[in-house]
Amino acid sequence: MNFLSAGFRTLVYKETLRFWKVATQTIGAPILTAMLYLLIFGHVLEGRVNVYEGVNYTSFLIPGLVMMSVLQNSFANSSSSLIQSKITGNLVFVLLTPLSHWEIFSAYVIAAMVRGIVVGLGVFMVTAWFAHLSFAAPLWILVFALLGAAILGTMGLIAGIWAEKFDQLAAFQNFLIVPLTFLAGVFYSIHSLPPVWQAVSHLNPFFYMIDGFRYGFFGQSDVNPLVSVAIVAAFLVVLAFLAIRLLRSGYRLRH
Repeated sequence: MNFLSAGFRTLVYKETLRFWKVATQTIGAPILTAMLYLLIFGHVLEGRVNVYEGVNYTSFLIPGLVMMSVLQNSFANSSSSLIQSKITGNLVFVLLTPLSHWEIFSAYVIAAMVRGIVVGLGVFMVTAWFAHLSFAAPLWILVFALLGAAILGTMGLIAGIWAEKFDQLAAFQNFLIVPLTFLAGVFYSIHSLPPVWQAVSHLNPFFYMIDGFRYGFFGQSDVNPLVSVAIVAAFLVVLAFLAIRLLRSGYRLRH
């Protein structure tokens, strides 16, 4: 496993260039979508939803939208790339290279993380003008952004391996990724929910990513950030192990 090999660097470059060449679609569109969420939800719910003490709703909403954009676009990058390569048949040129399974996995995930972080930064830059944001613990912001992007990049890789058609990939995203993201506290604090739904929210790993990320801005969270980072890191290890096993076995890749 040589992460400095020419093959590995070329695959990372190829996957990064792939989304950058259509930046209007892959970067501009998600930023516009997040802006619309902010304008609509911020206008309707400002002053009507109680969140953290001393934090207005618009300020509370912005980190959630940033992290949601990071997660969804990290997933979209690796999943769409792999399913397109499978359908067009050019995936064989990646599988025939002397790259190890770890290098292939890492290249796809790193490119997905780059797209997720770039979109997240774009969303932050266009939404930060609408509210005052503090940076109580900037290291936590970076940690959860990177972990979240890596997790969704890995999930996208798994979805791309599993799916054989675009509609299967769309089902994976619409029935798993989107609900888990929207029900992870992007638009609300779970303390506003009934006890039973608070308990359900704690079963959602996406909740810990968003809650820990938001802690970096306000120094307040629904769960101790140390607990959140432990859960998120463990989730990443499990998903990475599964993705490597699928790559090594050639599941739905070699036919």
